[in-house]
Amino acid sequence: MADKTILVVGTFDTKNDELDYMVQRIRAQGGGALTMDISVLGDPDQPTDVSKHAVAEAAGSSIAAAIDSGDENTAMQIMARGASTLARRMIADGACDGVVILGGTMGTDVALDVCQALPLGVPKYVVSTVSFSPLIEPQRLSADIQMILWAGGLYGLNDVCKASLSQAAGAVLGAARAVERPQLDRPLVGMTSLGSSCLTYMKSLKPELEARGFEVAIFHATGMGGMAYESIARDGGFVCVMDFALSELGNLLAGSVVNAGNDRMLNAGKAGIPQIVAPGCLDLIDFAGWQEIPVRFRDRPFHAHNRLVKCSGYTADERRETAREMARRLKPSASPVHVLLPNQGIEEWDREGGAAHDPGAFAAFCDEMRAQMTDPTLFTELDCHINDTGFVDAALAIFDGWVKDGTIRT
Repeated sequence: MADKTILVVGTFDTKNDELDYMVQRIRAQGGGALTMDISVLGDPDQPTDVSKHAVAEAAGSSIAAAIDSGDENTAMQIMARGASTLARRMIADGACDGVVILGGTMGTDVALDVCQALPLGVPKYVVSTVSFSPLIEPQRLSADIQMILWAGGLYGLNDVCKASLSQAAGAVLGAARAVERPQLDRPLVGMTSLGSSCLTYMKSLKPELEARGFEVAIFHATGMGGMAYESIARDGGFVCVMDFALSELGNLLAGSVVNAGNDRMLNAGKAGIPQIVAPGCLDLIDFAGWQEIPVRFRDRPFHAHNRLVKCSGYTADERRETAREMARRLKPSASPVHVLLPNQGIEEWDREGGAAHDPGAFAAFCDEMRAQMTDPTLFTELDCHINDTGFVDAALAIFDGWVKDGTIRT
């Protein structure tokens, strides 16, 4: 009897042989496989476990409606909605333990939606002709998605593409066997930060929160980390967030690809999760090492952090805008928000003598924060640096108060 079952998804009318090959490889390793057809026009060689009609119906539509739309994009979005709904239901019901999806651009478009519909910890593998391509915008990627390039596999089986297909079959089954999915036996606090030299508060906060009986997940605020943080917040997975590294918001405003999507700093508030917020690293712009710098930023110096990331700073006016945008995103929150402003600095490099030290621009930012952080947002200005003990103490005092009055559930 199979120990783990994998859902194999794809357009069985055009990729039947390739999908069937992955099914065979999964079963040859002792796994189970269920098949889901997301075709529209054609039919598979053999019936699948989940038919294309069932997929369309799960989207509140039908195959006939998809065909009658006369538009392949519209049709495949119907299949994406239905496949996402059914895959999530099958995972929740224990019918399968992971998913592998095969596709070109059409199948990959569907695959990205399906993977985003599944919880963190569910193995989700995509075999695609456009894996790692700039065609895929970062915010379409789920927190723990895995991708492999479907090399040489645009049409028909061959020894080259079998290498990708067999790896994916083994990887998803192995992941389903090995994964330790989040149990959340303790209430979970979400925290954002950057490298431990730039922002250091997590080194003190994590053990303090754990001693209070909380689990702490710290997200690296370099785009993908923020998206993972936001996806868990969207599902109400945190009892409180300490959102102290906001560079992804600044990057979004600057047009950098190193951002976490347009919903950064919105999901916790919508989900009713209490938020303690500070503007860590909101003075820096991170650009991808390969990215062409927008024209309006080209007249300022850049620091190459490594070959992946290069950084620059904001002007006083730009910093004022980041403060205004923070306020716009926090004020609609359905839960309490307490903003902390450490008025001696917001990342290690902005201290006196540091590469990012710009007291005039930082003073403008602080002035705008004082003006913008008004009711219903709670606001406390701290006479310390974000990496000082005083900041940690202030954050813990707010947290402990919210635990005591029941704002944070335990």
